[in-house]
Amino acid sequence: MTDPTPPIDTLLAPFHQFGVNLGLERIQNLLLALGSPHQSVPIIHVAGTNGKGSVCAYLSSILTAAGYKVGRYTSPHLVDWNERICIDDRPISTDSAIAALHQVIAAIDPTTPTPTQFEIVTAAMWLYFAQSQVDIAVIEVGLGGRLDATNVCENPLATIITSISLEHWQQLGDTIAKITWEKAGILKPNCPAIIGTLPPDAVAVVTARVNDLNCPTIWVKPAVATPKPNSTATNPLAENVLPWVEFAGVSYPLSLLGEIQLTNSALAIATIQVLRQSGWQISESEIGSGMANTRWLGRIQWTTWRGQKLLIDGAHNTAAAIALREYVDTLHTPISWVMGMLTTKAHKEIFQALLRSGDRLYIVPVPGHSSAAPDTLADLARSSCTDLEIHTHPDLIAGLTAAMTHANTHQPVLCGSLYLLGHFLKLKQTGTD
Repeated sequence: MTDPTPPIDTLLAPFHQFGVNLGLERIQNLLLALGSPHQSVPIIHVAGTNGKGSVCAYLSSILTAAGYKVGRYTSPHLVDWNERICIDDRPISTDSAIAALHQVIAAIDPTTPTPTQFEIVTAAMWLYFAQSQVDIAVIEVGLGGRLDATNVCENPLATIITSISLEHWQQLGDTIAKITWEKAGILKPNCPAIIGTLPPDAVAVVTARVNDLNCPTIWVKPAVATPKPNSTATNPLAENVLPWVEFAGVSYPLSLLGEIQLTNSALAIATIQVLRQSGWQISESEIGSGMANTRWLGRIQWTTWRGQKLLIDGAHNTAAAIALREYVDTLHTPISWVMGMLTTKAHKEIFQALLRSGDRLYIVPVPGHSSAAPDTLADLARSSCTDLEIHTHPDLIAGLTAAMTHANTHQPVLCGSLYLLGHFLKLKQTGTD
C-alpha cells in the first residue's frame, strides 16, 4: 500500500511556476495569516555572495554545542528539501515538513498574488521553528537581501555580510555597488553588523548604510594560524588532526577546508562574541567543540567514487572558483575537472579561474535544470586555456568514469554547480553510482 501523504516535492511543485519574484508583500501576508511566527524567533541573518552556508554551519554548530536549541535555514539543498530546515544540525523530518507545508498552503489567500516556492518553504521554516520553540535561528538569505523572503524580522540579534562579488545580476543589478545595496538591505537600525572582506565599491555602500542605521559594526579580517593547544584542549581528536587558527583572541580548530574558511570562521567567531557580550552563555571550550564538529556538504569536500578519492565543490560563481583553485594548488598535481554549469553562470570567468595547462576537462550536463550545453562549454574552455584536453559526456557517470581512468596522474574534481553535486550525492546515496 502506498503512503497517502504526498512527498515534499509534490506539495511544492505547483508553486515552481512562479519562479524568482523578489518582494516582501506576499511573504508578509502569508506570515500574518499564520499568526506571525517569525516574530517569536530570535535570529542571526546572513547575506553575501559566498560563504553564507559555511558561516551558518559554524554558528549553528557552536550554539548547539553551547546547549541552545538552534534552527538553521539554508538554500539550496543538495539532495532533498529537508536539508534546508534543521534544528540542532538535524534536518526536519519529512512528516514535520509536510505538516508545516500543509499549514502554510492552507493559509494562502486565493484573492492575493500566489507566493513563490521559496516563500512557501520560508514560511514553513518560520512556522516550524516557532512551533519547536527554538532559542535562536541562523537564517541564510536566499537571493540578495533587501527583498528576500527571509528579510521580515525587524530586530535580528546580528546581521552578517560574508562577501560580495558579481552574481545574480539579472535580479540584483549589474555592478558591485548595486548588488551590495541589495545585500545590505538586511541591515537594521542599531543592530550589530559583522562584515567580511569586501571590494572597495562594496565597502563604500556598506559604510554608508551602517552609518545611516547606526549599526555597531565589526569589519572582520581573516583568522591566522596558531599553535595547537596543549593536551587540556576540549577536543583531543581535533587537536590531533585539524589545523588551529586564532581570531580576536579566540583559538579554535578549523574543520572546513580552503583558505576562504579563515574569513568564514572569523565571521562566525565575531558573531559569537557579539552574542556573548549581550548575555548568551557560550564558553571557549564550546566554541572549540562546535568548530571541530562543523560539517558542510559540497564545499571543498573530500569523498570517494568507486573506491577512488574525489574532491567536490560547488564553485558555481567566479569567486568560489578562485577559492577552489587556491585549494587545489596546494595539492601540487594536475586536475581532472568534471564540470557542468547552468546557463545563467559566468562560464568564461569560471573556466579562467579554474583551468590550467596540463589539466583535463570532462564536461557533463546538469540534469533537471537549465544546463549549459556541454559542446558550447567545450568551445569556450578551449579559448580560455591552451594545452587542455577536453571531453564532453552525456551524463555525470560517464564523465566521472572517464576522469577516473587518469586518477593516478590527475586528481579528479567535480564542480561547477551545486545542483550537479546534489545529483552526485543522490547517486551515492541510492547506490546507483
